[in-house]
Amino acid sequence: MKFTCEKALLLSGVTTASRTVAPKSTIPALEGVLIEAGNGLVISGYNLKTGIRTRVSADVSEKGAIVLNSRLLGEIVRRMADDTVTFSSDAQGLVKMSCGMSKYELMGTSAEDFPELPSVDAKHSISIPERTLKSVISQTLFAVSDNEARPVHTGSLFEIQGSTLTVVSVDGFRLALRRETLESAKLGDTSFVVPGATLSEVEKICSDTDRQVVVSLGERHIMFTTGETEVISRRLEGEFLDYRRSIASPAKYEITVKRKDIIESVERVSLIISEKIKSPLRFRFADGSLQIYTMTALGTASDEIMVHGDGENLEMGFNNRYVLDALKAAPAEEVCIRVASQVSPCILVPADGSDSFLYMILPVRIRTEERV
Repeated sequence: MKFTCEKALLLSGVTTASRTVAPKSTIPALEGVLIEAGNGLVISGYNLKTGIRTRVSADVSEKGAIVLNSRLLGEIVRRMADDTVTFSSDAQGLVKMSCGMSKYELMGTSAEDFPELPSVDAKHSISIPERTLKSVISQTLFAVSDNEARPVHTGSLFEIQGSTLTVVSVDGFRLALRRETLESAKLGDTSFVVPGATLSEVEKICSDTDRQVVVSLGERHIMFTTGETEVISRRLEGEFLDYRRSIASPAKYEITVKRKDIIESVERVSLIISEKIKSPLRFRFADGSLQIYTMTALGTASDEIMVHGDGENLEMGFNNRYVLDALKAAPAEEVCIRVASQVSPCILVPADGSDSFLYMILPVRIRTEERV
């Protein structure tokens, strides 16, 4: 195998493929990236759950394939001069790389030791702009569960009905939902669950452009294709939470508030809350105002902001981090807070009446003597 490639292109390809490389594995080849030279370069990383395959432009003079340790290869290419990299390997797996005055010789691993990435039938697919998919993932991923007792909830539900895509994440304490309209869908109404780890990688790869991402659905796997990069992952199996039933509770009070105002207020009061010193935030929904208060071993903190609506002094307790996660993810300048009682879920929706997002947070019980 022999090829030449611009350093920046090679580094980008190695960095992208390395995102899913296993740092330690009983299969040594999985600690590396597979480099295949043919019509250009194809660089792949795989951890048996998620794989990334990306194509890089290169001048190939001899075809072939080799596996190299991803961490070492990435560091070598990163520190090379901004010039053309010459890469070659022989039948014994000896790899020679040079760029400018720098030269390296490394022993690679046979490409036959690298497990084959799953194939996904692209006949069943949807298309969505990168910027849209990136925002949908970032605005729901924070609510994915890390509890392996319910594996299906360690991913996000993708539900397609007609031209509408709904993405839902739950972790037992909160729920995040985003809806978008699809421009192209080559499959009927369906749903599938994508692992959170996979979505995290897709989010990093997506850019803030309108370039289309093709999401291809296979029988057991899912593939995200954007530009020259493919992210392939197994689907999660199991019964996902019936989110419609969870969010169907009627609201007795509806309070409209500017998102920026409530974020700043929560952050001010949360200054005396830490991982070691935890205490719930107390929300009191009064007539035209929202009072936020907490007390910890460090002291007390309170704040008040103006809102539209009257909660008749209903008082509720919340985990401050859960509140901030939902508020910061909500793509709207104003949100409507729907609540019914001290122990019922708090639901955040757009103040304009649309259904583009919904965030649900379960309250924390507060003792009567601790109320504001």
